[in-house]
Amino acid sequence: MPPLSNVLRPFTGLDDTDRAILTELSADGRLPNNALAERVGVAPSTCLARTRALRESGAIRGFYADVDPAALGLPLQALVSVRLTEHARAAVDAFRARSVRLPGVVSVFHVAGAEDYVLHVRAASAEALRDFVLDHLAVDPAVQHTQTSLIFEQARGSG
Repeated sequence: MPPLSNVLRPFTGLDDTDRAILTELSADGRLPNNALAERVGVAPSTCLARTRALRESGAIRGFYADVDPAALGLPLQALVSVRLTEHARAAVDAFRARSVRLPGVVSVFHVAGAEDYVLHVRAASAEALRDFVLDHLAVDPAVQHTQTSLIFEQARGSG
């Protein structure tokens, strides 16, 4: 995840070519540079330099394979909502920093509403998920309350 200072930063200075590169890579992160350059209408060397600059600026946060969690031995997925005991910036930032390093955590979302965070978690079994919540969240003094929702099915959106 990007540093906190970059989370809400607007990406000023991106032109139509930069946005086209981002759009194409969002659809297919494995697109070879030559094909990407052709699709956006620039020379391969220009495309490579722009892609590198987009990575360095944080506009491209990484490249990932969409792997079936069951193939990793983690067939159970859940969304764990977390309410914190205090909301001072230091406490919120510290929880975020800890939570992204917890085993099985795929994503961490800081959200508005009754809960403060939602953690997307993968686990080998219901028992492993229970152990995750008890061993990492229930014992955390920053955590006031958790609520776990099992994910029955996940479909990737096109947006």
